[in-house]
Formats: sequence, C-alpha cells, structure tokens
Amino acid sequence: MNNNDTIIHVDNLSVEFNKTKVVQEVSFEIPRGAIFGFIGPSGSGKTTTVRMLTGFYQPTTGEMTVLGHSPTQFTAKTRQKIGYMPQQFALYPELTVWENLQFAASIYGMPFKRDVRLNELLEFVELSEDRNKLGRNLSGGMKRRLSLAATLVHRPELIFLDEPTAGIDPVLRRKFWDHFKTLQDDGCTLFVTTQYVGEAAYCDYVGVMIQGRLLMVETPQGLRQQAYGGEVVDMHIKQRLLHKDLIALSDLPFVQAEATELPDDRLGVRLVVNDASHAIPTLLKWCEHEYITVESIEEYHPPFDDVFVELVKKHTPPKDVSHG
Repeated sequence: MNNNDTIIHVDNLSVEFNKTKVVQEVSFEIPRGAIFGFIGPSGSGKTTTVRMLTGFYQPTTGEMTVLGHSPTQFTAKTRQKIGYMPQQFALYPELTVWENLQFAASIYGMPFKRDVRLNELLEFVELSEDRNKLGRNLSGGMKRRLSLAATLVHRPELIFLDEPTAGIDPVLRRKFWDHFKTLQDDGCTLFVTTQYVGEAAYCDYVGVMIQGRLLMVETPQGLRQQAYGGEVVDMHIKQRLLHKDLIALSDLPFVQAEATELPDDRLGVRLVVNDASHAIPTLLKWCEHEYITVESIEEYHPPFDDVFVELVKKHTPPKDVSHG
C-alpha cells in the first residue's frame, strides 16, 4: 500500500496500566477513504487504542502514525483534520443544541459566519426542530446525534467514532450508518468502534479485538471465510439425504468441511466450499447424477454474530485441564 493511501499505520502497539496489559502487540493499516470497524466486546481494548491514536495515551511499546504524524506530536494543524466522538456525552447540559454547536465551532476556531454550516449539520443529524432544547432535556439518541454534529463542525478528514451507536434503537443505528456512508462519500475516513458485531456489514475493513489482542483485519466477506474456512452454500432438496450421501458430498474436492444437514428440520444440506459460484453448478450436476431433486441452492451469508462466535472459538486457546 502506497504511503499516500495509508491514513493510519500501527506497528506492534502495546500499552499497560499498573502492569496490566490492556492492548497487546496490535498492528494494522487503514487506507484513506475507508470505513474501518473496530469490533469487540466491552473491555477488549478498543477505546484504549482510539485514545492512543488520538494522542490521549502514550503507548508502552510500538509505533503509530496518523495522517503521517505520531499522535504524541500532533500540531494544532494536524488536530484540526481529526474529529473525535467519545462514548460519553461531552457537551454542556445547560446549553441548547444550537449553543452547544456554536461552542464546538468556536473551539475549532471557525469564523463567526458559520451559521450555514451549523444549520447543515442540524439537518444532517435531524435536529433542526430541536435547536432550542437544552442538552439535559435530550433523549439518549438525540445526544448521540448532537455529539456527531459537534464532531463534524470543522469538516475533519479523519473521524474517530467511539461506540457511536451504543444504547440507541436499531432504526436510529441504521440512520447513523447511513450518515457515515454519506461522510465517506464526501471523502472522509472513519474509524468506528462498536460492540454490535452485525455492524461489520457496513464497513470496508473490520478489526476484531479480543482481550487486548487484534485477531485479524479483514473485509466483511473475508471474516466469514476466516470463520468457516470458505464460502457457505445451502442446498434445499425434496428428500432427506442418506448418511452415505453426506459422506460423498463431504468428499468432493471443492468441499472444505464435513457436510451438515440444514438447521430447523429443513430438508437439505449446508456445505462450506472454496468458491460458491463455481461449486453450485457442480453440486447441481452431482445431485442430478445421484437422482437427488434440488429445490433451490444458494450461497448463505451467516449473520456476523455467528461469524464472531466462530472466530472466537477458533482463536481462543483450549483451557488447560491438566492437574499438577
């Protein structure tokens, strides 16, 4: 990857507090213009990593550059290119929505003729009708939207969003991701942390964090392939397959794992194959040769919750059950 295309570079990054390792040997790169999802359970080290990348924490070991600079040596000019939305509502409860936005704009040194920009933002986050509400009277979802607007006032090119959809309903969560996609289309790079594994589907690249370690960085489809060892195909048939048929299917050269019957008592079989588009025609021919009637066959995309569980299973070392 060309350095001009890399907006964040992290190499062997670790940090410990009071001799407890919080982030361990994390390495990744993020290309300019991407949506990067940083996914993992609470306490896995996501927020700590973001705080190192934004210069709030200094790493114990390792190197990192953001916009070509070390975060611990950011100049004011570099900081103006970055937006950071923290987990907690960091604006003023006694100020109105409009006053909070004005305050955020003044922090970034925006000129007084900024009302057009602020009105654009209120419309973007759907708070135009609530501009005169006090911060303390806003719902949780409205506070998240106001925080997003405040993060965007100075038109940053790199935006860190720490758990932006935490605690909001699924409809608003989807709207947030629509907003993020619009920002990406405008040329922004987004680094989004989340506990909601299903949000991986909205990202270009996904980093999976478990207990302070980065398991992998992959595309959403790459995560599925890592979890299951290939692409998944569901084949619905009219009759229940015999055991010998399942064995024969499992032995086909392009099948990567043992064939299993479909869940929920549906007639058919689920297969992991190296390439679904090539495997499907061959499977149809095989079934025709074996006089098996196929009702439908299609690639199956497992939910990312299931993908995450499979990845954790694969990368969690077995417990030592030996007795000393």
